[in-house]
Amino acid sequence: VHSDVSCAAAARDSFLDLQRAAAQELGSFVGEHQRAGGMRMKNVVSDIAFTPAVKSVQHRMGSRKGYARMEDGAGWKNRIDPDLESFIAERDSFYLSTATADGQPYIQHRGGPKGFLKVLDDHTLAFADFAGNRQYITAGNFAENDKAFIFLMDYANRQRIKIWGTAEVLENDPTLLNTLNDPNYKGQPERVIRFHVEAWDVNCPQHIKPRYHEEDVAQVVQKFKNRIAELETENEALCREAQGVSLPWVK
Repeated sequence: VHSDVSCAAAARDSFLDLQRAAAQELGSFVGEHQRAGGMRMKNVVSDIAFTPAVKSVQHRMGSRKGYARMEDGAGWKNRIDPDLESFIAERDSFYLSTATADGQPYIQHRGGPKGFLKVLDDHTLAFADFAGNRQYITAGNFAENDKAFIFLMDYANRQRIKIWGTAEVLENDPTLLNTLNDPNYKGQPERVIRFHVEAWDVNCPQHIKPRYHEEDVAQVVQKFKNRIAELETENEALCREAQGVSLPWVK
């Protein structure tokens, strides 16, 4: 019996030693990855995009430390501030991404009059969804998966903004639809899509090639046309004046 007790005590001590060693190893692992920015013990706004798999790739490629510093600092925003609201007000199109219940992605261009994507409050966007090709892929996706993503581009100034969140389709809210709709726009509004902002970030301008709206180019071109007309008028006046001048060296 004494031998059995001794064996049990030895086994227990060995188990406790292994448990302590495992705890120490895990603590060391967590500490190392925390210092490297590979693992974090708090949730931050950018976690909506920087999943553990993404952070693992960042760590492997050498960018995790930089993004960890960003997360410890100001980080990404989850409220619509005046700068974002002003940026949105100038846009006449954006890209809206949705997915099916099993994760099949879909992206669609949405366009309208300038400022048709409107800010309802500091967490909410909405727009009138105009009649299109009647495929209803976006509306169908929202029926089974409310996750959504908005990608805004300002090609002329080489700026882009990414917005993560959830969205819903409102079929029977005529008051909100009338508020969002521009009666001077030719599109036929069918429904409201309301977007709840969870995170947003501004991308760098790298690889964005400037593109300009036709009306912006027309304004610049018109300035040159006006100047050319002024110069032509001056030239005609000088020619008429020169015709009445007698030059002594011309016989």
